[in-house]
Amino acid sequence: MRADVVRDIRELSDDHEAYAAELRRRWGGLLSYRYLGRHFAAMDHGSSDDIVTLRHDMRNASGGLLIAALGICAPEGGMSDLEAVPNPVIHSCQVLDQGRGVARIQVRSEVLKRGRQFSYSRSRIVDADDPGRVLALTGGQGVAIGRPPEGLEKMDTRSIEVVDSPDLPPLWQVFGGRRRDDADWELGKLAEELASPDAALHLGPQLVILETAALDAAAQAIASDQLEALSSHVMFLARGKTGPFRTSTEVTTGDHDLVAARVLLQDEGEDGRAITSASLQFRQVAREQEHRNAEAAR
Repeated sequence: MRADVVRDIRELSDDHEAYAAELRRRWGGLLSYRYLGRHFAAMDHGSSDDIVTLRHDMRNASGGLLIAALGICAPEGGMSDLEAVPNPVIHSCQVLDQGRGVARIQVRSEVLKRGRQFSYSRSRIVDADDPGRVLALTGGQGVAIGRPPEGLEKMDTRSIEVVDSPDLPPLWQVFGGRRRDDADWELGKLAEELASPDAALHLGPQLVILETAALDAAAQAIASDQLEALSSHVMFLARGKTGPFRTSTEVTTGDHDLVAARVLLQDEGEDGRAITSASLQFRQVAREQEHRNAEAAR
């Protein structure tokens, strides 16, 4: 669907029934959460445990966790679409455990502060079958750019059934990303399944293409794709309204096998306006660990 026909739900704020129907349609069609199997107790009927099953496509080439997958599972901001028209402002993640051997994760979130416009939250992501094993910490800030009608109800949202397999397409492919001839990465024009209800590029595809670009550039810099994600800090500068959305990436290497990448995402359909800036830190996996990973994958 072309960007010029993706509707901003705020246009329906004065019509309760129309707004509720549009939110059900858009929330149920949003690819980010449906594809990863993430449900939210604040939004979805029958969801209270916040558990997500890990798959091969939620891991990188070294077998470590993709920060993008963790970010989609814990988007932060502290507001639901039933009480606001939320937009992300800041998202951060620190990975403590690469989760090798973990089958399911549980997201334990808490709202730290909710004001009239801004809200803050944080989450602890643990092994769902061994809750004492903490995999990552996330946190972030969100902003309300509109208010929905009162009395909206939770919805029934179905995940896309994805059978785990080593042959699953990478997440960047699922979200319509591609590597350009100039080595940058991009997402195509804004489509409804990739857009939040306010007709802007959703957090999910942004996190995916940002990490993809960062991993690709870092792997080229050290001549190895055996990298583990350690942390990320993402700043959402403006709403992505049109597309295509193009990355530009710079890499810096440090001590102790550390590699950092800074990625800027720009909306080429809006005169190249910068919409998101991210910094991600990786660690090169030691050769003996590479061997163990290869053996475990056989």
